Amino acid sequence: MRKLTKINLWLSIALLLGAVLVVLPSIGRNSANAGSDSPAPRTEEEERTIQVYKNTNEAVVFITTITLTVDPFDVGFQLKPREGTGSGVIIDAAKGIVLTNLHVIQDVTRNEQISIMLANSQNYSARLVGYDQEYDIAVLQLHQPPEKMIAAKFGDSSKLEVGQRVLAIGNPFGLDHTLTTGIISSLNRTVKSSTGSLLKGLVQTDAAINPGNSGGPLLDMDGRLIGINTAILSQSGDSAGIGFAVPINQIKRVLPELIATGKVLRPDMGWVLVDTVAHGPMVRRVMEGGPAAEAGIQPIERPVDSVFLKGYVTDVERADLIVKVNGQKVSSRQEVEEVIAAADMQDGLTLTLRRGGDPAKERTVKVKPVLR
Repeated sequence: MRKLTKINLWLSIALLLGAVLVVLPSIGRNSANAGSDSPAPRTEEEERTIQVYKNTNEAVVFITTITLTVDPFDVGFQLKPREGTGSGVIIDAAKGIVLTNLHVIQDVTRNEQISIMLANSQNYSARLVGYDQEYDIAVLQLHQPPEKMIAAKFGDSSKLEVGQRVLAIGNPFGLDHTLTTGIISSLNRTVKSSTGSLLKGLVQTDAAINPGNSGGPLLDMDGRLIGINTAILSQSGDSAGIGFAVPINQIKRVLPELIATGKVLRPDMGWVLVDTVAHGPMVRRVMEGGPAAEAGIQPIERPVDSVFLKGYVTDVERADLIVKVNGQKVSSRQEVEEVIAAADMQDGLTLTLRRGGDPAKERTVKVKPVLR
C-alpha cells in the first residue's frame, strides 16, 4: 500500500512538471507577441500631436518657383531658370486658394511659373492672385485643383498666450511635410523682413523653422491655423530656436481684399509721426497737399524757404500731440497706426490734438485719409 502511494505521488509530480514545461514556452511566445503587437504607451499630448498632424498635414503644400534670369558671365546672354522653394497652406479647398509668404515667390511675376505639389505628390500650376508686402503674404490659386483637398481651419491669434504649445509643418530643405513642435516664446515682435520693411505684431516661437518652412502654417494644439511662418533669427541661416510667424488675425483682415483686388489699400495720412519722451506721439512732418496738411495739423518740423534760410525749423510748442483717434486714447506712434489701420474709413477719422502737448489747447479735427 505504501508503495502504491509513493508511485502515485511520483506520477503526480512528473505530470505537474510536464505541464509546466509545456506551458512555459507558450507563455514566452505569447509575451513576445504581445510586446510586438501593442504600441509603446504614449502620453495624452503625444496622441494629440499625432492626431493634429494626421488631420492637417495634407493641407500643407510644397511651392516651387521658376524665374528666368540672365547670367552676366554668359557671352550669349542666355536666359536661365532659377528655382526657389517654400511652403504654403491651403485655406480654401473648393477654389484651390493657397496662402504663403511673399518672399517665397517675390521674384515671380504674374506671367512666370509657380508649381505647387500637394500631399498626393502631384504638381499643379498656380497663379499669383495678390500680395501684401506689409504682412509678407501672398495668395496663390491652383489652375485646375483636384476635387479632394484638405484646407486648414482658421484659429484666433488674439487669444494666444506665451508658453502655449504650437506645431509647425513645412518643407525645410525640401523635406516635405516635416513636423516640428515648440511653444510661443513671445508676442507682438517687430522684425525687419528681407525686403527691408518692418513686420509688426509677429508671434515668436521656438518651434524649429528652417529655410523651406517659410509660408507654412503655425498651428495650435487643436490643429487650427494661428499664423504663417515667415522668418528666423539666425546668423548661419539655420534654425536657432527663434522663429516668427504672421498672426492669422492680421491676415484675415486683408484676405478678402487681396483675393478680390490683388492688393491692400491702406490709409495715407500724409504725415510722419514720432514718439516724444515728454509727451507721446507727435506729428513730426506733414506732406504738402496731404490730408493732415488740409486738416490744419501742425508738425514739429516746418519747411522754410527764404533768402536767408532754407530747410526745416523745429518748433515743438506749435506742434500737435495726438491724444485720441476716433475717441480711443493713444500713447505711441504704433498705437496711432494700429487704430487708424483698423478704423472704418467711410466717414474719415476724428483726431483729438493738443498744441504743444498743452491740455488747455486741446481741439478736435476731422481727417479723410487717402487710400493707397
